[in-house]
Amino acid sequence: MHTITHFVNGQHTPASSRVQDIFDPATGEHSSQVSLASEAEVGEAIAIAKTAFETWSQVTPLNRARVLFKFKALVELHMDEMAQLITREHGKVLDDAKGEIIRGLEVVEFACGIPHLLKGEHTQQVGGGVDSWSVNQALGVVAGIAPFNFPVMVPMWMFPIAIACGNTFIMKPSEKDPSAVMRIAQLLKEAGLPDGVFNVINGDKEAVDSLLTHKDVQAISFVGSTPVAEYIYSTASKYGKRVQALGGAKNHMLLMPDADLDQAVSALMGAAYGSAGERCMAISVVLAVSDVGDALVEKLLPQIQSLKVGNGLTPEIEMGPLISKQHLAKVTQYVEAGVQEGAALLVDGRKLSVASHQQGYFLGACLFDHVTPEMSIYREEIFGPVLAIMRVKDYPTALELINQHEFGNGTAIFTQSGEAARHFCHHVQVGMVGVNVPIPVPMAFHSFGGWKRSLFGPLHMHGPDGVRFYTKRKAITARWPVGKQIQTEFVMPTMK
Repeated sequence: MHTITHFVNGQHTPASSRVQDIFDPATGEHSSQVSLASEAEVGEAIAIAKTAFETWSQVTPLNRARVLFKFKALVELHMDEMAQLITREHGKVLDDAKGEIIRGLEVVEFACGIPHLLKGEHTQQVGGGVDSWSVNQALGVVAGIAPFNFPVMVPMWMFPIAIACGNTFIMKPSEKDPSAVMRIAQLLKEAGLPDGVFNVINGDKEAVDSLLTHKDVQAISFVGSTPVAEYIYSTASKYGKRVQALGGAKNHMLLMPDADLDQAVSALMGAAYGSAGERCMAISVVLAVSDVGDALVEKLLPQIQSLKVGNGLTPEIEMGPLISKQHLAKVTQYVEAGVQEGAALLVDGRKLSVASHQQGYFLGACLFDHVTPEMSIYREEIFGPVLAIMRVKDYPTALELINQHEFGNGTAIFTQSGEAARHFCHHVQVGMVGVNVPIPVPMAFHSFGGWKRSLFGPLHMHGPDGVRFYTKRKAITARWPVGKQIQTEFVMPTMK
Protein backbone atom coordinates (compact mmCIF):
# COMPACT_ATOMS: atom_id res chain seq x y z
CA MET A 1 0.00 0.00 0.00
CA HIS A 2 1.45 3.35 -1.09
CA THR A 3 1.93 5.78 1.80
CA ILE A 4 1.88 9.53 1.16
CA THR A 5 4.24 11.13 3.65
CA HIS A 6 5.26 14.77 4.13
CA PHE A 7 7.42 17.09 2.02
CA VAL A 8 9.88 19.02 4.18
CA ASN A 9 13.12 20.76 3.25
CA GLY A 10 12.79 19.72 -0.39
CA GLN A 11 12.29 15.99 0.14
CA HIS A 12 9.75 13.38 1.11
CA THR A 13 10.01 12.32 4.74
CA PRO A 14 9.73 8.82 6.23
CA ALA A 15 6.21 7.68 7.06
CA SER A 16 4.73 8.82 10.36
CA SER A 17 3.73 6.37 13.06
CA ARG A 18 0.04 7.13 12.42
CA VAL A 19 -1.64 6.80 9.01
CA GLN A 20 -5.12 7.21 7.56
CA ASP A 21 -6.66 5.41 4.60
CA ILE A 22 -7.51 7.19 1.33
CA PHE A 23 -10.32 5.91 -0.88
CA ASP A 24 -11.29 6.36 -4.51
CA PRO A 25 -14.78 7.87 -4.10
CA ALA A 26 -15.97 6.56 -7.47
CA THR A 27 -15.23 2.93 -6.61
CA GLY A 28 -15.00 2.88 -2.82
CA GLU A 29 -11.63 1.14 -3.17
CA HIS A 30 -8.82 1.69 -0.67
CA SER A 31 -6.27 3.42 -2.92
CA SER A 32 -3.47 4.56 -0.57
CA GLN A 33 -2.78 5.88 2.89
CA VAL A 34 -1.46 9.16 4.24
CA SER A 35 0.84 9.92 7.15
CA LEU A 36 -0.61 11.92 10.04
CA ALA A 37 2.04 14.20 11.47
CA SER A 38 2.78 14.40 15.16
CA GLU A 39 3.38 17.64 17.03
CA ALA A 40 7.11 16.94 16.88
CA GLU A 41 7.06 16.45 13.10
CA VAL A 42 5.17 19.71 12.65
CA GLY A 43 7.70 21.45 14.89
CA GLU A 44 10.60 20.15 12.79
CA ALA A 45 8.99 21.48 9.59
CA ILE A 46 8.41 24.88 11.19
CA ALA A 47 12.04 25.04 12.36
CA ILE A 48 13.25 24.29 8.83
CA ALA A 49 10.91 26.92 7.38
CA LYS A 50 12.15 29.46 9.92
CA THR A 51 15.75 28.86 8.87
CA ALA A 52 14.83 29.09 5.18
CA PHE A 53 13.11 32.43 5.83
CA GLU A 54 16.42 34.06 6.73
CA THR A 55 17.66 33.73 3.14
CA TRP A 56 14.40 33.59 1.14
CA SER A 57 13.17 36.88 2.57
CA GLN A 58 16.34 38.54 1.25
CA VAL A 59 15.86 37.25 -2.31
CA THR A 60 14.73 40.12 -4.52
CA PRO A 61 11.00 40.21 -5.36
CA LEU A 62 11.91 39.95 -9.05
CA ASN A 63 13.77 36.67 -8.53
CA ARG A 64 11.00 35.31 -6.32
CA ALA A 65 8.57 36.09 -9.14
CA ARG A 66 10.77 34.29 -11.66
CA VAL A 67 10.44 31.07 -9.65
CA LEU A 68 6.67 31.42 -9.80
CA PHE A 69 6.78 32.02 -13.56
CA LYS A 70 8.64 28.71 -13.96
CA PHE A 71 6.23 26.98 -11.58
CA LYS A 72 3.24 28.20 -13.62
CA ALA A 73 4.77 26.77 -16.80
CA LEU A 74 5.38 23.42 -15.11
CA VAL A 75 1.81 23.18 -13.81
CA GLU A 76 0.50 23.89 -17.30
CA LEU A 77 2.79 21.16 -18.67
CA HIS A 78 1.49 18.65 -16.10
CA MET A 79 -2.15 19.82 -16.14
CA ASP A 80 -3.65 16.48 -17.21
CA GLU A 81 -1.64 14.53 -14.66
CA MET A 82 -2.67 16.85 -11.82
CA ALA A 83 -6.33 16.78 -12.87
CA GLN A 84 -6.27 12.99 -12.70
CA LEU A 85 -4.82 13.11 -9.19
CA ILE A 86 -7.68 15.38 -8.14
CA THR A 87 -10.37 13.23 -9.74
CA ARG A 88 -9.06 9.95 -8.34
CA GLU A 89 -9.06 11.25 -4.75
CA HIS A 90 -11.87 13.83 -4.78
CA GLY A 91 -14.21 12.48 -7.47
CA LYS A 92 -14.99 15.63 -9.48
CA VAL A 93 -15.01 15.27 -13.26
CA LEU A 94 -11.77 15.87 -15.14
CA ASP A 95 -12.86 19.11 -16.80
CA ASP A 96 -13.86 20.51 -13.41
CA ALA A 97 -10.51 19.43 -11.98
CA LYS A 98 -8.71 21.24 -14.79
CA GLY A 99 -10.91 24.26 -14.18
CA GLU A 100 -9.84 24.53 -10.54
CA ILE A 101 -6.18 24.28 -11.54
CA ILE A 102 -6.65 27.11 -14.03
CA ARG A 103 -8.39 29.29 -11.43
CA GLY A 104 -5.53 28.57 -9.04
CA LEU A 105 -2.96 29.53 -11.66
CA GLU A 106 -4.65 32.91 -11.97
CA VAL A 107 -3.45 33.63 -8.43
CA VAL A 108 0.04 32.47 -9.38
CA GLU A 109 -0.09 34.94 -12.29
CA PHE A 110 -1.16 37.68 -9.90
CA ALA A 111 1.68 36.80 -7.52
CA CYS A 112 4.17 37.03 -10.39
CA GLY A 113 3.53 40.77 -10.28
CA ILE A 114 4.90 40.99 -6.75
CA PRO A 115 7.68 43.51 -7.58
CA HIS A 116 4.92 46.01 -8.32
CA LEU A 117 2.55 44.83 -5.58
CA LEU A 118 5.15 45.26 -2.84
CA LYS A 119 5.97 48.84 -3.73
CA GLY A 120 5.55 51.16 -0.78
CA GLU A 121 4.88 54.90 -0.70
CA HIS A 122 7.31 57.80 -0.51
CA THR A 123 6.89 61.45 0.36
CA GLN A 124 9.68 64.01 0.19
CA GLN A 125 9.77 66.97 2.52
CA VAL A 126 7.04 65.98 4.97
CA GLY A 127 8.91 68.54 7.06
CA GLY A 128 12.01 70.64 6.64
CA GLY A 129 14.71 68.25 5.48
CA VAL A 130 12.55 65.24 6.48
CA ASP A 131 11.39 62.43 4.15
CA SER A 132 8.93 59.64 4.95
CA TRP A 133 8.25 56.35 3.26
CA SER A 134 6.68 52.95 3.87
CA VAL A 135 7.74 49.41 2.97
CA ASN A 136 5.96 46.05 3.03
CA GLN A 137 7.96 43.27 4.62
CA ALA A 138 7.40 39.54 5.03
CA LEU A 139 6.03 38.06 8.26
CA GLY A 140 8.10 34.89 8.57
CA VAL A 141 6.71 31.34 8.68
CA VAL A 142 3.03 31.21 7.66
CA ALA A 143 0.67 28.26 7.26
CA GLY A 144 -2.34 27.24 5.18
CA ILE A 145 -5.00 24.65 6.00
CA ALA A 146 -7.02 23.60 2.96
CA PRO A 147 -10.34 21.73 2.52
CA PHE A 148 -10.96 18.60 0.46
CA ASN A 149 -13.18 20.19 -2.19
CA PHE A 150 -10.47 22.21 -3.98
CA PRO A 151 -7.17 20.40 -3.35
CA VAL A 152 -5.26 22.63 -5.80
CA MET A 153 -7.17 25.90 -6.15
CA VAL A 154 -7.48 26.77 -2.47
CA PRO A 155 -3.79 26.10 -1.67
CA MET A 156 -2.98 28.31 -4.67
CA TRP A 157 -5.09 31.06 -3.09
CA MET A 158 -2.57 30.99 -0.27
CA PHE A 159 1.03 30.00 -0.92
CA PRO A 160 1.88 31.86 -4.19
CA ILE A 161 1.28 35.30 -2.66
CA ALA A 162 2.80 34.26 0.67
CA ILE A 163 6.10 33.07 -0.80
CA ALA A 164 6.18 35.88 -3.37
CA CYS A 165 6.07 38.31 -0.44
CA GLY A 166 9.13 36.60 1.06
CA ASN A 167 7.51 34.30 3.62
CA THR A 168 8.10 30.58 4.00
CA PHE A 169 5.08 28.31 3.99
CA ILE A 170 3.68 25.20 5.72
CA MET A 171 0.78 23.64 3.77
CA LYS A 172 -1.63 21.28 5.52
CA PRO A 173 -3.87 19.79 2.79
CA SER A 174 -6.95 17.73 3.48
CA GLU A 175 -6.04 14.21 4.54
CA LYS A 176 -8.76 12.97 2.13
CA ASP A 177 -6.99 14.10 -1.06
CA PRO A 178 -3.39 15.21 -0.47
CA SER A 179 -1.68 13.89 -3.63
CA ALA A 180 -2.15 17.00 -5.77
CA VAL A 181 -0.47 19.24 -3.18
CA MET A 182 2.43 16.80 -2.95
CA ARG A 183 2.85 17.15 -6.70
CA ILE A 184 2.77 20.94 -6.32
CA ALA A 185 5.66 20.69 -3.86
CA GLN A 186 7.71 18.70 -6.36
CA LEU A 187 7.01 21.18 -9.16
CA LEU A 188 7.97 24.14 -6.97
CA LYS A 189 11.29 22.46 -6.25
CA GLU A 190 11.77 21.80 -9.97
CA ALA A 191 11.00 25.48 -10.64
CA GLY A 192 13.95 26.44 -8.44
CA LEU A 193 12.29 27.22 -5.13
CA PRO A 194 14.91 26.75 -2.39
CA ASP A 195 14.44 23.86 0.02
CA GLY A 196 12.44 24.70 3.12
CA VAL A 197 10.45 27.57 1.59
CA PHE A 198 7.40 25.42 0.81
CA ASN A 199 6.68 22.41 3.02
CA VAL A 200 3.74 20.01 3.17
CA ILE A 201 2.57 18.49 6.43
CA ASN A 202 -0.21 15.93 6.21
CA GLY A 203 -2.28 15.26 9.27
CA ASP A 204 -5.41 15.59 11.33
CA LYS A 205 -6.34 17.74 14.34
CA GLU A 206 -3.01 17.14 16.05
CA ALA A 207 -1.15 18.70 13.13
CA VAL A 208 -3.63 21.57 12.89
CA ASP A 209 -3.41 22.38 16.59
CA SER A 210 0.38 22.31 16.39
CA LEU A 211 0.28 24.96 13.66
CA LEU A 212 -2.26 27.09 15.53
CA THR A 213 -0.26 27.22 18.74
CA HIS A 214 3.38 27.18 17.63
CA LYS A 215 5.19 30.39 18.54
CA ASP A 216 7.07 30.61 15.22
CA VAL A 217 4.00 30.51 12.95
CA GLN A 218 2.98 34.10 12.26
CA ALA A 219 -0.23 33.70 10.24
CA ILE A 220 -2.85 31.07 9.43
CA SER A 221 -5.07 30.84 6.33
CA PHE A 222 -8.00 28.42 6.45
CA VAL A 223 -10.95 27.40 4.28
CA GLY A 224 -13.59 24.97 5.54
CA SER A 225 -16.78 24.65 7.55
CA THR A 226 -17.95 27.40 9.89
CA PRO A 227 -17.53 25.48 13.17
CA VAL A 228 -13.93 24.65 12.28
CA ALA A 229 -13.29 28.19 10.99
CA GLU A 230 -14.47 29.59 14.32
CA TYR A 231 -12.16 27.22 16.16
CA ILE A 232 -9.21 28.07 13.92
CA TYR A 233 -9.82 31.80 14.30
CA SER A 234 -10.30 31.81 18.07
CA THR A 235 -7.40 29.47 18.80
CA ALA A 236 -4.83 31.05 16.49
CA SER A 237 -5.86 34.58 17.51
CA LYS A 238 -5.37 33.66 21.15
CA TYR A 239 -1.78 32.79 20.30
CA GLY A 240 -1.24 36.15 18.64
CA LYS A 241 -1.39 35.09 15.00
CA ARG A 242 -2.95 36.78 12.01
CA VAL A 243 -5.90 34.69 10.81
CA GLN A 244 -8.13 34.57 7.77
CA ALA A 245 -10.65 31.74 8.18
CA LEU A 246 -13.31 31.20 5.54
CA GLY A 247 -16.32 29.23 6.72
CA GLY A 248 -19.56 27.84 5.35
CA ALA A 249 -22.24 29.16 3.04
CA LYS A 250 -25.86 28.99 2.00
CA ASN A 251 -25.86 30.75 -1.34
CA HIS A 252 -29.15 32.03 -2.72
CA MET A 253 -30.12 32.69 -6.31
CA LEU A 254 -32.84 35.33 -6.46
CA LEU A 255 -34.88 34.58 -9.58
CA MET A 256 -36.99 37.52 -10.73
CA PRO A 257 -40.07 37.04 -12.94
CA ASP A 258 -38.43 38.98 -15.79
CA ALA A 259 -35.29 36.79 -15.88
CA ASP A 260 -34.27 34.91 -18.99
CA LEU A 261 -35.41 31.55 -17.64
CA ASP A 262 -33.46 29.38 -20.08
CA GLN A 263 -30.27 31.22 -19.18
CA ALA A 264 -31.03 31.01 -15.46
CA VAL A 265 -31.76 27.27 -15.53
CA SER A 266 -28.63 26.52 -17.52
CA ALA A 267 -26.56 28.51 -15.03
CA LEU A 268 -28.32 26.94 -12.07
CA MET A 269 -27.63 23.37 -13.15
CA GLY A 270 -23.89 23.90 -13.06
CA ALA A 271 -23.97 26.06 -9.94
CA ALA A 272 -26.08 23.61 -7.94
CA TYR A 273 -24.79 20.25 -9.14
CA GLY A 274 -21.26 20.92 -10.39
CA SER A 275 -18.71 19.03 -8.30
CA ALA A 276 -21.68 17.27 -6.65
CA GLY A 277 -22.48 20.52 -4.83
CA GLU A 278 -19.25 20.36 -2.84
CA ARG A 279 -18.43 24.02 -3.37
CA CYS A 280 -18.62 26.86 -0.88
CA MET A 281 -19.96 28.98 -3.75
CA ALA A 282 -22.56 26.45 -4.93
CA ILE A 283 -26.11 27.72 -5.32
CA SER A 284 -28.22 25.65 -2.93
CA VAL A 285 -31.36 27.80 -2.69
CA VAL A 286 -33.47 29.44 -5.38
CA LEU A 287 -35.81 32.20 -4.25
CA ALA A 288 -38.48 32.13 -6.95
CA VAL A 289 -40.26 35.48 -6.91
CA SER A 290 -43.98 35.77 -7.63
CA ASP A 291 -45.24 33.13 -10.07
CA VAL A 292 -41.90 32.10 -11.66
CA GLY A 293 -41.64 28.93 -9.53
CA ASP A 294 -43.82 26.68 -11.69
CA ALA A 295 -42.00 27.59 -14.89
CA LEU A 296 -38.67 27.05 -13.14
CA VAL A 297 -39.61 23.55 -12.00
CA GLU A 298 -40.92 22.67 -15.45
CA LYS A 299 -37.58 23.56 -17.05
CA LEU A 300 -35.39 22.12 -14.30
CA LEU A 301 -36.91 18.65 -14.07
CA PRO A 302 -35.89 17.28 -17.49
CA GLN A 303 -32.36 18.68 -17.16
CA ILE A 304 -31.88 17.13 -13.72
CA GLN A 305 -33.27 13.80 -14.86
CA SER A 306 -30.87 13.71 -17.81
CA LEU A 307 -27.81 14.63 -15.71
CA LYS A 308 -24.95 12.20 -16.42
CA VAL A 309 -23.58 10.91 -13.11
CA GLY A 310 -20.63 8.53 -12.81
CA ASN A 311 -16.88 8.15 -12.51
CA GLY A 312 -15.31 11.54 -13.14
CA LEU A 313 -12.56 9.91 -15.21
CA THR A 314 -15.17 8.84 -17.78
CA PRO A 315 -15.72 11.23 -20.71
CA GLU A 316 -19.12 12.95 -20.93
CA ILE A 317 -19.82 12.53 -17.19
CA GLU A 318 -21.22 15.75 -15.66
CA MET A 319 -21.27 14.93 -11.94
CA GLY A 320 -19.11 12.59 -9.91
CA PRO A 321 -19.41 11.06 -6.43
CA LEU A 322 -19.20 12.67 -3.01
CA ILE A 323 -15.83 12.63 -1.26
CA SER A 324 -16.42 9.84 1.28
CA LYS A 325 -18.84 7.28 2.62
CA GLN A 326 -19.29 9.38 5.76
CA HIS A 327 -20.12 12.52 3.79
CA LEU A 328 -22.55 10.58 1.60
CA ALA A 329 -24.37 9.44 4.75
CA LYS A 330 -24.46 13.01 6.09
CA VAL A 331 -25.94 14.49 2.90
CA THR A 332 -28.43 11.63 2.65
CA GLN A 333 -29.60 12.42 6.18
CA TYR A 334 -30.33 15.99 5.09
CA VAL A 335 -32.47 14.67 2.23
CA GLU A 336 -34.39 12.49 4.69
CA ALA A 337 -34.79 15.47 7.04
CA GLY A 338 -36.21 17.59 4.22
CA VAL A 339 -38.86 14.97 3.51
CA GLN A 340 -39.74 14.66 7.20
CA GLU A 341 -39.99 18.44 7.54
CA GLY A 342 -42.56 18.60 4.75
CA ALA A 343 -40.67 19.81 1.69
CA ALA A 344 -41.69 18.31 -1.65
CA LEU A 345 -38.88 16.07 -2.95
CA LEU A 346 -39.40 16.34 -6.71
CA VAL A 347 -36.19 14.47 -7.64
CA ASP A 348 -34.79 11.85 -5.27
CA GLY A 349 -31.10 11.22 -5.93
CA ARG A 350 -30.98 8.45 -3.35
CA LYS A 351 -32.38 6.09 -5.96
CA LEU A 352 -29.38 6.51 -8.25
CA SER A 353 -27.33 3.44 -9.18
CA VAL A 354 -24.14 3.80 -11.22
CA ALA A 355 -23.37 0.69 -13.25
CA SER A 356 -20.21 -1.15 -12.14
CA HIS A 357 -19.70 1.45 -9.39
CA GLN A 358 -22.12 0.21 -6.75
CA GLN A 359 -19.55 0.72 -3.99
CA GLY A 360 -18.88 4.33 -4.99
CA TYR A 361 -20.14 7.27 -2.94
CA PHE A 362 -22.80 8.42 -5.39
CA LEU A 363 -25.88 10.51 -4.72
CA GLY A 364 -27.92 11.71 -7.65
CA ALA A 365 -29.15 15.27 -7.98
CA CYS A 366 -31.93 16.09 -5.51
CA LEU A 367 -34.54 18.82 -5.93
CA PHE A 368 -36.84 20.10 -3.19
CA ASP A 369 -39.77 22.45 -3.74
CA HIS A 370 -41.89 24.45 -1.28
CA VAL A 371 -39.03 24.76 1.19
CA THR A 372 -39.63 27.10 4.15
CA PRO A 373 -37.17 29.10 6.29
CA GLU A 374 -37.46 26.95 9.42
CA MET A 375 -36.38 23.75 7.63
CA SER A 376 -32.86 22.43 8.25
CA ILE A 377 -32.30 22.01 4.51
CA TYR A 378 -32.65 25.79 4.24
CA ARG A 379 -30.86 26.87 7.40
CA GLU A 380 -27.79 24.62 7.22
CA GLU A 381 -25.05 24.07 4.67
CA ILE A 382 -25.53 20.63 3.09
CA PHE A 383 -22.47 20.55 0.79
CA GLY A 384 -24.00 18.09 -1.63
CA PRO A 385 -26.15 17.94 -4.78
CA VAL A 386 -29.31 19.18 -3.06
CA LEU A 387 -31.17 22.20 -4.45
CA ALA A 388 -34.05 23.85 -2.59
CA ILE A 389 -36.72 26.05 -4.17
CA MET A 390 -38.49 28.60 -2.02
CA ARG A 391 -41.54 30.46 -3.32
CA VAL A 392 -41.58 34.11 -2.23
CA LYS A 393 -44.21 36.72 -2.96
CA ASP A 394 -41.97 39.61 -3.94
CA TYR A 395 -38.44 41.01 -4.19
CA PRO A 396 -38.35 42.67 -0.73
CA THR A 397 -39.27 39.36 0.92
CA ALA A 398 -36.50 37.55 -0.97
CA LEU A 399 -33.92 40.19 -0.07
CA GLU A 400 -34.90 40.03 3.59
CA LEU A 401 -34.49 36.23 3.64
CA ILE A 402 -30.96 36.49 2.26
CA ASN A 403 -29.99 39.25 4.67
CA GLN A 404 -31.37 37.41 7.69
CA HIS A 405 -29.45 34.20 6.97
CA GLU A 406 -26.43 33.57 9.20
CA PHE A 407 -24.18 32.96 6.18
CA GLY A 408 -23.17 35.66 3.74
CA ASN A 409 -20.72 34.06 1.33
CA GLY A 410 -22.14 34.37 -2.18
CA THR A 411 -25.42 35.21 -3.88
CA ALA A 412 -26.81 35.99 -7.32
CA ILE A 413 -29.76 37.76 -8.88
CA PHE A 414 -31.11 36.82 -12.29
CA THR A 415 -33.08 39.64 -13.85
CA GLN A 416 -33.32 41.90 -16.89
CA SER A 417 -33.98 44.92 -14.71
CA GLY A 418 -31.01 47.19 -14.12
CA GLU A 419 -32.92 48.89 -11.34
CA ALA A 420 -33.51 45.63 -9.46
CA ALA A 421 -29.92 44.49 -9.97
CA ARG A 422 -28.48 47.78 -8.76
CA HIS A 423 -30.69 47.80 -5.67
CA PHE A 424 -29.76 44.19 -4.92
CA CYS A 425 -26.00 44.83 -5.22
CA HIS A 426 -26.24 47.81 -2.90
CA HIS A 427 -28.48 46.34 -0.20
CA VAL A 428 -27.71 42.61 -0.03
CA GLN A 429 -25.63 41.63 3.01
CA VAL A 430 -23.34 39.16 1.26
CA GLY A 431 -19.65 39.36 0.41
CA MET A 432 -19.73 38.20 -3.22
CA VAL A 433 -22.60 39.07 -5.54
CA GLY A 434 -23.44 37.96 -9.07
CA VAL A 435 -25.76 39.65 -11.55
CA ASN A 436 -26.84 36.99 -14.03
CA VAL A 437 -23.66 35.18 -12.92
CA PRO A 438 -24.40 32.14 -10.71
CA ILE A 439 -20.99 31.63 -9.06
CA PRO A 440 -19.44 35.09 -8.60
CA VAL A 441 -15.92 34.02 -7.62
CA PRO A 442 -13.73 37.12 -8.03
CA MET A 443 -10.74 37.02 -10.35
CA ALA A 444 -7.33 36.68 -8.72
CA PHE A 445 -6.58 40.41 -8.80
CA HIS A 446 -9.65 41.00 -6.63
CA SER A 447 -10.13 39.35 -3.22
CA PHE A 448 -12.35 36.40 -2.21
CA GLY A 449 -14.40 36.29 0.97
CA GLY A 450 -17.87 36.41 2.46
CA TRP A 451 -19.61 38.26 5.27
CA LYS A 452 -21.25 37.27 8.55
CA ARG A 453 -20.44 33.71 9.65
CA SER A 454 -18.81 32.91 6.32
CA LEU A 455 -15.57 34.73 7.19
CA PHE A 456 -13.57 35.21 10.38
CA GLY A 457 -10.86 37.84 10.23
CA PRO A 458 -10.68 41.27 8.61
CA LEU A 459 -9.00 40.37 5.30
CA HIS A 460 -10.20 38.31 2.33
CA MET A 461 -8.08 35.88 0.33
CA HIS A 462 -5.80 36.59 -2.64
CA GLY A 463 -5.82 39.85 -4.56
CA PRO A 464 -4.86 43.05 -2.70
CA ASP A 465 -6.04 41.62 0.64
CA GLY A 466 -3.73 38.66 0.16
CA VAL A 467 -0.70 40.91 -0.13
CA ARG A 468 -1.81 42.87 2.96
CA PHE A 469 -2.34 39.65 4.90
CA TYR A 470 1.12 38.22 4.18
CA THR A 471 3.08 41.44 4.82
CA LYS A 472 3.58 43.97 7.59
CA ARG A 473 3.86 47.67 6.91
CA LYS A 474 6.86 49.63 8.15
CA ALA A 475 6.89 53.44 8.06
CA ILE A 476 10.23 55.25 8.06
CA THR A 477 10.84 58.94 8.76
CA ALA A 478 14.39 60.24 8.10
CA ARG A 479 16.36 63.47 8.44
CA TRP A 480 19.97 64.03 7.44
CA PRO A 481 21.05 67.18 9.32
CA VAL A 482 23.69 69.34 7.67
CA GLY A 483 25.55 71.87 9.79
CA LYS A 484 22.73 73.22 11.99
CA GLN A 485 22.40 71.78 15.50
CA ILE A 486 18.97 70.33 16.33
CA GLN A 487 17.64 71.77 19.57
CA THR A 488 16.12 69.59 22.27
CA GLU A 489 12.31 69.76 22.35
CA PHE A 490 9.91 68.37 24.97
CA VAL A 491 6.68 68.73 22.99
CA MET A 492 4.98 66.44 20.51
CA PRO A 493 7.07 66.68 17.33
CA THR A 494 5.40 68.44 14.41
CA MET A 495 6.66 68.94 10.90
CA LYS A 496 7.58 72.48 9.87
